[in-house]
Amino acid sequence: MGQQKIIVVGSSNTDMVLKSKHLPLPGETVLGGRFTMNPGGKGANQAVAAARLGGEVIFIARVGNDLFGEQAINGFETHGIATRFITKDEHEASGVALIMVDAKGENSIAVALGANATLDKTHIQPALRELKDSAFILTQLESPLETVEYLGQLAKEHELKLVLNPAPAQPLSDALLASLYIITPNEIEAELLSGIRVHDVDSAKAAAEVLHKKGVNIVIITMGSQGAYVLSEDLDELIPATKVEVVDTTAAGDTFNGALVVALSEGKDLRSAIEFANRAAAHAVGILGAQTSAPLRKDIEIPTKTN
Repeated sequence: MGQQKIIVVGSSNTDMVLKSKHLPLPGETVLGGRFTMNPGGKGANQAVAAARLGGEVIFIARVGNDLFGEQAINGFETHGIATRFITKDEHEASGVALIMVDAKGENSIAVALGANATLDKTHIQPALRELKDSAFILTQLESPLETVEYLGQLAKEHELKLVLNPAPAQPLSDALLASLYIITPNEIEAELLSGIRVHDVDSAKAAAEVLHKKGVNIVIITMGSQGAYVLSEDLDELIPATKVEVVDTTAAGDTFNGALVVALSEGKDLRSAIEFANRAAAHAVGILGAQTSAPLRKDIEIPTKTN
């Protein structure tokens, strides 16, 4: 099976990142640190991660009619991402995220959604032919929930493989869950969706079983340095993470998701695809920034042994 089309539906932001010794407490001012301004947004991060790893990517998104929006579109095109379904909002500004990163690589993020909040089904309908022809559709929760639910309806109606990274965490309907081919929550998101606190393999299994019973075909719970727990018809195990020194965790989950759909679109089996995604996420946390930390294929490909 050769490479197939991946469609990412989601947010595009400009990330304003300040790295300092520690995250400020309420009312506290932290001096020092380094400021950078980078392209971001969960949808954009996942689209770029998939494209940099060799995926054929179409991105559906909304940006403002402003400098940030123009810069974002130009950046996507540089990565070879198809941008014909990115539309501009004449009233809302492009999305912006304010990100604090401490010396250990942990982060605190506040997002002004801007034009992202105006993405609705009218912006998805023109891409229906591409959606039907895609190998996977990848989305997140920085877009309106009604828009994500519309994708779920399309997935059910046309038997499409919809992958949801349920971040930022929020409750989801059983109807949406039942429309998903894959869901990829982290521990906090898995707890919100299942009602089970996730802290080890046993609790991850219990939470995954709740989601699996609601109709999700494959549940992958990302557990940071522990790895990714997967529950499907054929797999029930923790796939260990690649060990690496952490610099910035900002886009680790986005890189994981982008890499996962690339590997699956190329015909890799599920375990191999998760191992591939784990290596990509490990590379991402070793570099400051969101899209700038996404690896190229050569960065994570394991060399083939020769005699």
